[in-house]
Amino acid sequence: TLPEDDLPRIMQRLSAGAVLPVTAYDRSMTTKIAEGRLATVDNQIDTTTGTVKLKAEFDNKDQTLFPNQFVNARLLVDTLAGVAVVPRAAVLHGAPGDYVYVVGPDDTVSIRKVETGPAEGERIAIRAGLEPGERVVVDGTDRLRDGARVHIAGAGQRTTGAPGGQPPKPAQP
Repeated sequence: TLPEDDLPRIMQRLSAGAVLPVTAYDRSMTTKIAEGRLATVDNQIDTTTGTVKLKAEFDNKDQTLFPNQFVNARLLVDTLAGVAVVPRAAVLHGAPGDYVYVVGPDDTVSIRKVETGPAEGERIAIRAGLEPGERVVVDGTDRLRDGARVHIAGAGQRTTGAPGGQPPKPAQP
């Protein structure tokens, strides 16, 4: 099942003749079990959950799938090329709409309005307003303002803990 909000994108791709690949994973989403394709979409939305049922077909030549086996399925609806992907925490919502703080070469930040795309887990695609490779602020955004100078945590700093077992100090704006 998928949320009904995802249905328009899926139906648009199917009506354009796309074959949508589906990958089956184990419970922990770490081991790929099988690859197949989307076969059908139910014609009714479950109003109690707001979801729609989908069915995929798998060849199962190597017999890795079994009847009534629990699997997690991942449906690839579209592939975006040349877009930036940032942590969800970097995208803020306010009067200008969705925006991020972009870190310039002089370590000062500027507000940049962005158009968000699809999200998966803690990552979100940015369709417009940000180029791949540009740096964005993830922590401490509540204390920032346009033009503020930030301290960038370097690659040499530890991210799992500071010496002496103390947690690392976050970068301060």
